[in-house]
This record gives sequence, structure tokens and C-alpha cells, in this order.
Amino acid sequence: MAKIILYNVDTQALEIFHLNESATMPYVYGRTMTVGEFRGSSRSTVLWSTTAAMEAWNATRRSYGAPIPFRYAFKRIWEGGHGRQSQHYAGVSFDVGQALTQQERNRIYNTARNLDVWSYVEPISMTPTWVHFDKRQGPPACRAGYPTLHMGSRGVYVLVLQDALNALGYNTYTLDGAFGNNTRNALISFQRNNNLRADGIAGCNTWTRLVDEVVGIGRTPTVIDP
Repeated sequence: MAKIILYNVDTQALEIFHLNESATMPYVYGRTMTVGEFRGSSRSTVLWSTTAAMEAWNATRRSYGAPIPFRYAFKRIWEGGHGRQSQHYAGVSFDVGQALTQQERNRIYNTARNLDVWSYVEPISMTPTWVHFDKRQGPPACRAGYPTLHMGSRGVYVLVLQDALNALGYNTYTLDGAFGNNTRNALISFQRNNNLRADGIAGCNTWTRLVDEVVGIGRTPTVIDP
């Protein structure tokens, strides 16, 4: 059983679902993406994404008209497995088609590109044995890949921020995707300890230092599972 936190981009609400591995992901039509497929190789009991990512998937799958097998989707930032700018940690990235032929992958790629529903579709030359697309939200604070966050921010990038801070021992006391006083205080402590401007805002320098320290370090005793 997984707890799924889905950020509704229309209502700006964080919706909670408790589903087993074989259940269909929230907001996905038919059975084109199960919880287990979205999870990929993550061992987390909590997963997250956005309604925008699910809707982009629906449009792509509907247009492609055939099953699209997953290999990687969600990862928590301390689990690693992807680069420091990875949108997999935000739950809005999909790596698909590894089991298909190159011709089939080309068709998925062209479908995703032509629909114009994704924020980014990686060029085939960069991912020759799979297709990557994501519904990132931005603009990014810098090359760290995530947007600037501050008091009042909500969504999957706040979850990434909270998860990273907790893993490094800066307790936000919750993993809820809402940037409040506890998240701000934890962030300021991290900034002070890393000689960063202690303004409680996750901007370029803060994100860069944070992801450099936390990506792939593994589950620590201070990780929170809500």
C-alpha cells in the first residue's frame, strides 16, 4: 500500500490517496499507469506527482494508442539513481519504452513532441534506448533544476525540499508539500551551516548545495515518511 500525494495544479491543493501497487494512479484513465509502474524501483512508502503530469500522460497514451511500458518514474532524492537536476525526484518524469523496438520508441517520442503537452522531451540522441519526457514546472532557480521556493509555496518541489532537508538532519517535522514556518526554519539552519545567505528562500545557490549533498546518500535516520 502506498500513500500518494498529488498536487492539483488547478486547485493548488495537495490530494492524498492510499492505493495498492496494482491500482491505477489517480487521474489516469483506464489502466495505462499503475501505482507499481509509477513507483519503478523506488522503495518508498510515499510517492508524489501532479495532476498536470497525469493529464500529459493521458494525452500521450491516448494518442499513441498502445501500451507504453515503464522503467523509471518516481524516486526520492536521497534514493538517487538519476542526475542532480532530475525531475524524477519531483515525480513528474517518465522514462519509458526500454523493452520496445527503436521504431516504437521513435513513435512514442514523436507522439510526445507533437502533442506539446510536456514541458520537456529529451532528444533521442541523449536517450537512445528509452524515451524521457517530463512535466516540470518552472522556471528553474538555476541549473539545479527546481524553481525558487519560499513561505507559502506548495507542491511537489516543496516535497523535494522537505525530503532533502530531513534526510540531512534539518527537521521540517512533516512531509506535506506546504512551505510553512518549520520548513523555513530548517532551511535557514541548512543555509547557515553551509555559508549561504540565510533568507529562508530556496534559490539557485541553496538548491545547488542541497542537491549536491543529498542525491543518492540513501535513507538516513532522519528521513520522514508521512
